[in-house]
Amino acid sequence: MSHDTVFSPPKASGGVDEQIESFLQTVMQGLMGPHDQDAAAEQVGKPGRPVVLPSVTLWMAILVAVLRGLKSQRAIWRLLAVGGWWKQPSYDIGDQAVYKRLEQEGWKPLAQVFERVSQLIAHWLQPALQASHQRHTPLASFAREVVALDEMCLDQVSRRLPILRYFKRGDVQLLPGKLVALFDVRLQQWRAIEYIAYAKENGMKRAYSMLASVKAETTLVLADLGYFSFRWFDELTDLGYSWISRVKENTSVVVLHTYYQAGETFDRLVWLGAWNIKGKYVVRQVQFRQGGELRQYFTNVCNPTLLPLSEIARLYARRWDIELAFLTLKRELGLHLIWSSKSIVILAQVWACLIIAQVMQALRMEVALRAEVDPFDVSLPLLFEALPQFSSAGCDGIVECVRQGRRLGIIRPSTRLRIQAPEIAPEQFIPLPLGTVLCRQPCYHQEKSSDKPISSDKGTDPQIEVHPQRDRLVAILGQREAQIKARTRQAKVEQIPKPKAMPITPKADCAQLSQAKVVKTPMPPVQPDPSIARPSWTFLQPLAASA
Repeated sequence: MSHDTVFSPPKASGGVDEQIESFLQTVMQGLMGPHDQDAAAEQVGKPGRPVVLPSVTLWMAILVAVLRGLKSQRAIWRLLAVGGWWKQPSYDIGDQAVYKRLEQEGWKPLAQVFERVSQLIAHWLQPALQASHQRHTPLASFAREVVALDEMCLDQVSRRLPILRYFKRGDVQLLPGKLVALFDVRLQQWRAIEYIAYAKENGMKRAYSMLASVKAETTLVLADLGYFSFRWFDELTDLGYSWISRVKENTSVVVLHTYYQAGETFDRLVWLGAWNIKGKYVVRQVQFRQGGELRQYFTNVCNPTLLPLSEIARLYARRWDIELAFLTLKRELGLHLIWSSKSIVILAQVWACLIIAQVMQALRMEVALRAEVDPFDVSLPLLFEALPQFSSAGCDGIVECVRQGRRLGIIRPSTRLRIQAPEIAPEQFIPLPLGTVLCRQPCYHQEKSSDKPISSDKGTDPQIEVHPQRDRLVAILGQREAQIKARTRQAKVEQIPKPKAMPITPKADCAQLSQAKVVKTPMPPVQPDPSIARPSWTFLQPLAASA
């Protein structure tokens, strides 16, 4: 593949869909070599019927289908049969040929297109982003990148196939899977994404492969509470990532040092875990009240002057950016309607949606950077409604949206919740005494394996094609049959005469027993371990007293 494509933003002529299609066509032509362009050349010297539909044309058709809001594999076939888009000819093929080719081609070519498009867009937005950072100091200036990590379940499929009609509405077996994704908060771009076929599988292991796409020493991770784990926090620290998390309910801590405290607001260093489960490193805990809600966060950035309390609150609020990006995929690009129940076709649709989303969010980001506003102050639907109107008049749509955006309501204050956290002056902090040990031997909860088998143990002939849901259905039917047999055995046991019941414990004894359970035991002392070497990452160094 050739990677010499010169990137340029979508031109100002034509509708916004035509502009994006023109850009994608240029990218596709730059990525594909001559052997991909000519289907006949691919089949020279090979037995069998020549390929009528070139691969590159099929991938282009998938992108056009997403951009134009088409809703099925059959719609892709009609697009190819009619032709005319991107100056493509019509192809005399049946719909079944398109179905088979979608399965044969797979999703990897579109994943490669996604990587290339992401590189080009990052190169395009970088000058405007750097200029913005020179005018306004970015949040978490010590980190080169700020990323959000989260998961999204795909919407359930329709029960049209006979094998799926057995399941009730809302059954987990109707979910086609979920996505584990990493989102660049500053650029508003997808960085990495991975598909999990079983929606209830724990995505923690996949998260590590997501983070491998960014540099550890310069990245701040904003993770959902679903990733809350002492082991996870310690491993992120060992790898060199800085992180911020909300405090999970009933998490026990042992206070090591308090930098600042005034009423309900505090900033302090704590040990995670006071009983059987303990974290390895000291972390920072901050708390403040906004309105009627008490907000608490953990972070491994131990210096309050490097990452103030107010920045922690505003940064974690940006974790919601990935949730809104997921919503864009479903609402604006039709990912709520899955084309197929086959994972290969699902992934092709997912990658096509991600490619289109990268371009759409890049256009909004450019308008926001030029107008010096938050990206979510720019309405995405109104932006794509206005761009074709400005373009049809011969104007630069981006420039006009920046110039007239406020007057037309394209640029308006976002309705997102704005976190107002207290500002604490640096001179109010009490430094940590020198020589304080900040590591200890960890003790983690023995977590059960998340890779549970979800299919039957019976082997199948690899030459026989079976429906992907068959094994799950067989397993469920086996479970139901076992439950029925268990209930039958229980009914037979109930018919047997019962022996004499044992005397009931008096109420007084029960009361004494319940009181004994709630007696508070003294908290065990923390045993720091000076033999454990603390990593030398800058963000781990606390605010210490000078000698």
